[in-house]
Amino acid sequence: MSRRGLAAVASVLDQAASSATNILVLVLAARLSSAPAFADFSMVYVTFTVLLGLNMAYTGQSLVLEKGDGLGARCRSAVGFTGAASAVAGLLLAVAGLLLPGATGRAFLALGLVLPLVLLQDGLRYCFSALRAPGRALAADALRLVCVVGALAAQPEGVAAARLVVVWGISALPALLCGLVLLRPAVRGARADLRPYLRRGHLGQRFVVEFAVGNGSSQLAVLGLGVFATPLAVGALRGATTLFGPLNVLFNSANAFGPPVLGRLGGKRATVRATALLGLCLAAVGAAWATALYLLPDRLGRGLLGDTWAAASALLPATGAQYAVMGLGTCALLTLRVLDPKATLSVQIVFSLLSVVFLLAGYVLWGALGAAWGLAAGSALKAVAAWWRVARLGAPAPRPAAGATAPALPGA
Repeated sequence: MSRRGLAAVASVLDQAASSATNILVLVLAARLSSAPAFADFSMVYVTFTVLLGLNMAYTGQSLVLEKGDGLGARCRSAVGFTGAASAVAGLLLAVAGLLLPGATGRAFLALGLVLPLVLLQDGLRYCFSALRAPGRALAADALRLVCVVGALAAQPEGVAAARLVVVWGISALPALLCGLVLLRPAVRGARADLRPYLRRGHLGQRFVVEFAVGNGSSQLAVLGLGVFATPLAVGALRGATTLFGPLNVLFNSANAFGPPVLGRLGGKRATVRATALLGLCLAAVGAAWATALYLLPDRLGRGLLGDTWAAASALLPATGAQYAVMGLGTCALLTLRVLDPKATLSVQIVFSLLSVVFLLAGYVLWGALGAAWGLAAGSALKAVAAWWRVARLGAPAPRPAAGATAPALPGA
């Protein structure tokens, strides 16, 4: 296999390791916790997911577009900015945790204390991507997976959410140290400069907007259910979506490796044909996975999610429908990214916000099940709108270089 092929395999495996970590963290937390404790943990984890996505959009996606000399200095700057920003965010979360009552407040306080560790560890992945060294990212993320599974599996049943958060966060330390050691040769002698990240017009600002309307809005809406409605709804929604984690690996891989491949097909017709076929395949996989989960015996389901299985299993048809149409929507947005990169933002803004409205309206009318079907309806409308936008495209706009299409799209 060529060096480029090995790098692609390492990138896919690294994405799989990162996704597996997120899935297993939630599965283990659900098995070890009572339903109320897992609801608290889920609220904290949703908050972390939003902050992780913001860091990825603002720092990571702009970093992987960097080319030429001076990559070492830019990687050191990215690490420095992530460390400083995560420390500020962690302090704010710790203060919020002190103000919130009971177990929920203690869980957010714990997140504030460990946030710099987990964000820095994840941020190193983008440094290795920019340096074209995915094997090093895979080594660090594989160590992260082993450490977090071992640390959480050693906890007793009925453990408090705050303790789970602390154990989860501290278990990132070995992988963080490993990543820093692997990064050191590339940044030795380079000087960090945080000023570009604070300037108006920084490329990450556009990516933050796309993430905020594409992923962050729905995540914050789910979090809002726990604040203004019931944390148990968050636990049920989070438990259901956790079971579809393997599909996120496929979506992210398509986003990461699709643009360079599609850019070489030549012409709108060939590109649309390829992405439409891929979208149908992803939708079929999503429907098949949802069917398999729906037919899963309760005994096995409780083995995966513990007490949360009863509430999460009722949402599987709705969440399965959402992921099936997300496959179609992801490929439509991928098509737009290749043929007309400026066309994605308006679709994301309108239909991601509409998904939030559907989620909240669904919860008001039918509880957690209505919220899940609201998300599915929003994803379906976004997919329809994106493909309609593809159909209206004329001749393709001048394509950026292959290296400029690396950032993953916001969720469909």
